[in-house]
Amino acid sequence: MTTQVVRAQQSGVPVVGFLSARSPNEAAVHTNAFRRGLEEMGYIEGRDVTVQYRWANGDYSQLQPLAADLVRQPLSLMVAGGDPAAQAAKATGFEAPLVFVVGQDPVQAGLVTSMNRPGKATGVNFFTGDLGGKRLELLYAMVPSARVVGLLLNPRFGTERAEQHRQAVATAAQTLGCELVAQAATTETEIEAGFAALVRAGATALVVQNDPFFDSQRNQIVALSSTHRMPGIFHIREFPADGGLMSYGASLSDTYRQVGVYAGKVLRGAKPNDLPLLRPTRFEMVINMKSAKTLGLAVPQSILIASDELIE
Repeated sequence: MTTQVVRAQQSGVPVVGFLSARSPNEAAVHTNAFRRGLEEMGYIEGRDVTVQYRWANGDYSQLQPLAADLVRQPLSLMVAGGDPAAQAAKATGFEAPLVFVVGQDPVQAGLVTSMNRPGKATGVNFFTGDLGGKRLELLYAMVPSARVVGLLLNPRFGTERAEQHRQAVATAAQTLGCELVAQAATTETEIEAGFAALVRAGATALVVQNDPFFDSQRNQIVALSSTHRMPGIFHIREFPADGGLMSYGASLSDTYRQVGVYAGKVLRGAKPNDLPLLRPTRFEMVINMKSAKTLGLAVPQSILIASDELIE
């Protein structure tokens, strides 16, 4: 047991376990948003609450042992960032409350009993997996010359979810008259090989599945997209903020802030069953104008009007 945890126990400061499939540097903006949510409820990390972080760095096989390590700590509650982390936390049989952010339906995933009365766990259903078709439509408006579109999938996120995402994008591609080429990638090496395969297939635009592993490899994906001049659309603004072309989805930063607020409410005595699952009510489109110019793309007026943020 670490000195920090012992000190927290002795001073009566609650301990929160934070389990993430991602890496600390890449996820820093969202971890800071989580801290802001805690602060809104009166909990400042290091003073009113101790947070024990465990990072899988994109390797989902590490989540189970990391979760098991966390539950050996004297936790007041656990926070899980992403679907794989939430499933790993649930698999430990952890009895204390769980607050999570997931993209899939948490009822179907068995994480909660219902959206309104969730049971021992609650959080935010990020609800971005169903937007693959919409993202392709927006990307096609930016790149109307694209006849072959690549799709990057991670089957380790869940084979069924990857297939559902592929089908949603494939339906949109058929409507638009595009050919869709799907490529699986589960490691850093496979991402690089996947891009090479998409280039050979003639892909000139890219859709990337929402997935914590791909989030953890954001810099690599954006760099390869730029190198191969393959404009891409992603699910969170951090991709275009780091040089990708565009994104469409809910704000992940605000989602993590909401997770922090819910964690603070539980620390104040609220029961997860009395905290209904939250869902985003607003989706944002972000365009990196510099990347568009570098790729030789003229941003249509309709996209400019519909955009929530233009990164110059």
